[in-house]
Order: sequence, then structure tokens, then C-alpha cells
Amino acid sequence: MKSLYIREKYLKRIKPFIGKNIIKVLTGQRRVGKTVLLKQIIDLVKQEDCNASIIYINKEHNDFKHLKSDEDLFKYVKSQLSSTEKNYVFIDEVQEVENFEIALRQLFVEDIDLYCTGSNAKMLSGDLATHLSGRYIEFHINSLSYIEFLQIHKLENNNDTLNKYIRYGGLPYLIHLPFDDEIVYGYLKSIYNTIILKDIVSRYNIRDIDFLERLIEYLSDNLGSYVSSKKISDFLKAQRVSLSINTVMNYLKYLSNSFFINKVQRLDIIGKKRFEINDKYFFSDLGLKHSIIPFTGNHIGNIFENLVYNKLVYDDYKIFIGKHQEREIDFVAQKGKITKYIQVAYQMPDEKVREREFGNLLKIEDNYEKIVVSSDEFADDYKGVKHIHIRKFLESED
Repeated sequence: MKSLYIREKYLKRIKPFIGKNIIKVLTGQRRVGKTVLLKQIIDLVKQEDCNASIIYINKEHNDFKHLKSDEDLFKYVKSQLSSTEKNYVFIDEVQEVENFEIALRQLFVEDIDLYCTGSNAKMLSGDLATHLSGRYIEFHINSLSYIEFLQIHKLENNNDTLNKYIRYGGLPYLIHLPFDDEIVYGYLKSIYNTIILKDIVSRYNIRDIDFLERLIEYLSDNLGSYVSSKKISDFLKAQRVSLSINTVMNYLKYLSNSFFINKVQRLDIIGKKRFEINDKYFFSDLGLKHSIIPFTGNHIGNIFENLVYNKLVYDDYKIFIGKHQEREIDFVAQKGKITKYIQVAYQMPDEKVREREFGNLLKIEDNYEKIVVSSDEFADDYKGVKHIHIRKFLESED
């Protein structure tokens, strides 16, 4: 058994809040490593407090199947609390408990240090925000970045490794499996089925599972393309499906809530206006995407866009698709006072392509950083615009 990989980035962020009177919430898609992080936090707690009273609840284990409601959860935790030592409570997949936010608020007033994980974006909105406003801090956990992938698998940074990362994605458990299509995709397909059946079909009472899967295939086939009501309508007609456009848009929302896909809005760079139509969708993990439709090398430019998008998410940028007059900028990345404009291309074989990719950025009249990312081995800067090889971009420390 290989040792557990320490994800220093997240532990470094969480560590200052250990022992503090605020609920720590770890969110992210299933199997990105939230449970392992909880256990690593437990190790940190034990290092600091050897007498710590640890209460660990994993709602995916049968041992805790009886904890169905907020009352069940509250009573169970109360029964386990130590009267003499500091109590640390860890609840994995807390959204599986009905009205869990009520229990969390009740537990918050107790003298405990509380941590929980969840695989649904909705858990931090609506009722939870009302019940716990100002009482929690969220840490969003992503699948492995490219640099983490290199480290965990002990691989060199070369094109063969990048190809593995594209094909198989960054779910941490892959460290225990050989890089074999049949084995890896068998595992990834089981994760995909869990997400679809448990986090979407069951949670939202989806009846047309067949169409949901066809919609996911559509998103996979049209990776990085605009998704509009008209395109959805055309898709419905082609599928001979009677579902309303609103229902399909809800399906897209459910997929986003499970962190399976991510929606990216358009932003007018000059007027800073956000557009409510023509969003793009990217997959949180390319391995899961390729477990649906196998990777063939087609549409590699769109795959590169997904890679760059996931790297920006990992680096905590807020991301938009840029609109500058009649031109499109692949990504506008914002974090605090930092703004970056990024164009992504697979290769730039001639001056016409170079002029298009660099030219779109050069026409933006501000002093923010402008970058073109491609697989060209000789990536030369052009008129002040940085040109970065895709592997160098993915391994960069932000």
C-alpha cells in the first residue's frame, strides 16, 4: 500500500483554523481526497493535542447509516462528547443527513472544533447560509493539479506524462492502480456512476436517466463550446426528446452542483458586464470525462482549454470567458487585484494563427498580464505578450 500523499496546499490553509470557533467545510467532487484530508487534519490535531477527543462520522459507512436527520446527528455527537478533553468532530459527506445545517448550528454553540465535508455546491447556499452565516469557512478541494500528479506518481514532466494526465485525470486513488485503460476507466466509470446516481438522480429525483447521460455526452463532445437555449433546443430536437429547455438547464445546474462540470460565464472586458446567455462548461476531472467518451486526441485544443481552466481554478482565480468588442478571449482570470488574459491554442503552425491568438490580446488596452498557452516547443514572447508551453504553465507555482 502506497503512503498517503500530503496535499500541503490545503493543509497549509486549514491549519490556522484548527482549534478556532468556526466550522471548517471542505467541498468538492466525490473522490478528490476530502476524506484523506480529514484524516490528515486529525493527525495534525493529535500532534498538537495528544489528549484530543476525536469523533469521526463517515456517512458513506454503514456504521453511521442510522444518522438520517439533524436530530439523529446532534444526539449521536452529544453522546460521544468528552467532559474532560477538547472535542474535535469530523463529519464526512454531511449532506447525506437531512437538515444537517440545523445540527451544525446546534453543535456550533458547544465547546467543540467542527469539520465537515460535502459533495454538493448547494450545501453552502440557501438554508445553510441562513443558519450558519458567519460561522463557517469553506475550502474547495480539487482533483490533483498537474504538479501534484507528477509528485504523487513520481513522474518526470514530459509529453508522455502530460498525455497520462489528460487521459486519466487527477483523482488521488489512481496512485494505487496501474496506468492501464481497462483498469483505470473501470474505476473512473464506477465513480461517474456514483456521482450520477447518488448526487444527481437520487437527490433531484431525475426520471430520464438516459437523457441525462446523453446530455453529458453532448457536453463532452462540445467541450469548451457555448451552450445556449437554441443549441439545447436543437439538441432536444435531434434526440427526439420532449423535455422542456428549462428542465435541461436544471439538469446542467444539477451537474454543476455536484462539481462534475463547471459553468463559465462571459464577461465584457470593457464594460465589465456579465452575460446571462451562452455559457461554457468544463469538466472538473478529464479522466472522468474520458471514462464517458474515450480520449482519441481529437479536439485537443478544447482539452487544452479544460487543462488551463482547471489550473486557474486550482490557483483560486475567478474565471470568465472574455468578450472584447467582437473578439473572444479564452479566459479572464481574476484574483484580488490580479487580472490575467489567457488565450489557449494547441499549436500555432503559421503566422495567421499567431496573429489571431496574440492579436486578440494585443488589442486589449490595459496593462494586465497577457498570456498565450500552447504546445509549441519554442514558445517565444510576442510584442510583450507571454508565450508559455502548456506543461510549463501547468507546473507553475502561483
